[in-house]
Amino acid sequence: MSPKPTAPDAGPCRLDWDDLRHFLAIARHGTLSGAARALGVRQSTMSRRLAALEARAGAQLLQKTPDGYRPSAAGEAILGPVERIEAEADTVARTITGTDLRLAGSVRITSVETLATLVLMPVLAGFARRYPDIELELLADSRDLDLSRREADVALRLAPYTQPGVVARRLARVGFGVYASADYLDRHGRPDFAAGAPGQYTVLPSDELRQAPEMQWFAARTHAARPGLRCNRRQAALAAIEAGMGIGCLARYLGDGRGLVRLDAGPPPPARALWYGVHEDIRHTARIRALAAALAEGFAAAAMRLDPPD
Repeated sequence: MSPKPTAPDAGPCRLDWDDLRHFLAIARHGTLSGAARALGVRQSTMSRRLAALEARAGAQLLQKTPDGYRPSAAGEAILGPVERIEAEADTVARTITGTDLRLAGSVRITSVETLATLVLMPVLAGFARRYPDIELELLADSRDLDLSRREADVALRLAPYTQPGVVARRLARVGFGVYASADYLDRHGRPDFAAGAPGQYTVLPSDELRQAPEMQWFAARTHAARPGLRCNRRQAALAAIEAGMGIGCLARYLGDGRGLVRLDAGPPPPARALWYGVHEDIRHTARIRALAAALAEGFAAAAMRLDPPD
């Protein structure tokens, strides 16, 4: 339960934007833990900030329900104005960042975990050696983080950007393949993809990834197979295929060179474009431009690994 707010002092109520930002995060995520993860703070900090805000406002703004925190009547009344304040604050932050000519400061990058670990990390390592005054933060996350809210500065994604104000360009092409372990094939034989791979087991992604073009292609060729495992992480899918739990569709940079057998399933899976995205307000910042150049160079060098011609 939120602490009972105390009566405000006489005079106008002065609210701290940082407290309002924490209120907004709790309202959006419904839990202190989810809001804390979104803002990168401790859960105890979220609770303390909410208590301070409600004490200052003299009203309960969030109610704890069995389904999580929900705005009270007072919270609903201020939700829209606080979101507008957030938008203006983000605009101010992006404008200031966009005029920063120093090759110093911080850059927050978001990318899917396997790409970040296997392809992006060497590029970032070289960038960090060249620009030691630029502090890099990597968010290995499959979520589509909001660049306009500064959840990240730069994003690498396998889908075009639809967020307003985001400038995007194609950075690379990512190919896919179908893989199985030698042990699995010894036990189950080679799949008959023309018949939908009857008698086989598949390693499949969670629901949010099943609509990806390569996964729809894979589903069409394995419609007679049984699911061996569903998982929400590409690294876990790789481990499952290596452990012989089934056949699966993986990015070539993830599946190649690991002792797996790449299977011929007819026409290859559709390749996907890897997109670089940055908000238009900060794209000319010196450190953002330096990183963009490093990413373009690094991913050009990795082109054959990302989308091998065979």
